[in-house]
Amino acid sequence: MKHMPIWMHRYLAALRALLVLTLLTGVLYPLVVIGIAQVAFNDGANGSLVKKDGRAVGSALVGQNFTDAAGRPVGRYFQSRPSVAGDGYDMLSTAASNLGPEDIVDVLPVPGARGEGRRSLLTQVCARSRAVGELEGVSDARPYCTPDGVGAVLKVFPAVGTPTRAVSVNQACPAPPFVAEYRGVRVECGRPGESYAAGRTVPVRGTTVRAVVPADAVTASGSGLDPDISVAYAELQAARVARERGVPVERVRQLIAENTTGRTLGFMGEPAVNVLALNLALDRG
Repeated sequence: MKHMPIWMHRYLAALRALLVLTLLTGVLYPLVVIGIAQVAFNDGANGSLVKKDGRAVGSALVGQNFTDAAGRPVGRYFQSRPSVAGDGYDMLSTAASNLGPEDIVDVLPVPGARGEGRRSLLTQVCARSRAVGELEGVSDARPYCTPDGVGAVLKVFPAVGTPTRAVSVNQACPAPPFVAEYRGVRVECGRPGESYAAGRTVPVRGTTVRAVVPADAVTASGSGLDPDISVAYAELQAARVARERGVPVERVRQLIAENTTGRTLGFMGEPAVNVLALNLALDRG
């Protein structure tokens, strides 16, 4: 070994360092962390699994859909908030839509052409509000939404000056526009394939002061995996669940209260209801 070239000594030293660091950081450290987690935080370390009759039915940390094979909400269960993680609550596709409050103009699908258009965030919110309103039997009206569940948005031409043309860009012809006139100009329906980029965007708030359907019922969480809903959204669903199950609505509201968690550390966030825990409590009676 005394007569080995210097470069060989350097390679051997590097190899020894690699082996030692691999053993420490790639084997011993993970084993220590896993051991501590299993002893101190056994439930969380194993996914906070929720079991029913000895079988895992979900996780307390990850939401899930309560729908039938066709994707329709099951009436006897409380519904989760929307999710854009894959087809909904896909842990391998956790994500938000990445759409912001200024995304209010749809791309209308052109009949016979490739692609299905694109719904703006505003239209997605309006459509979800309409679906929840129909399911719960309450008003689905909310500011900046049309009665048919799309964003109430006009494109006005010219962009500056006295209007000579106005188009309800999110309502494809032959749908009647949500307003007949804008500043004395007849409002047209949107024509798929026509560009309205040169026009001035005018959102119309409408007469609705406050929406009945809560915000978390029409918007997805940042992760797409949120297992909780607001107390307001749970209360909105109580009458429908009670009717479907044939139980007093007071009993359903009692279960909501029992499955409501308070603010984190007493002051962070808002009280929330874990949907899976609530539905399992309903099944237990």
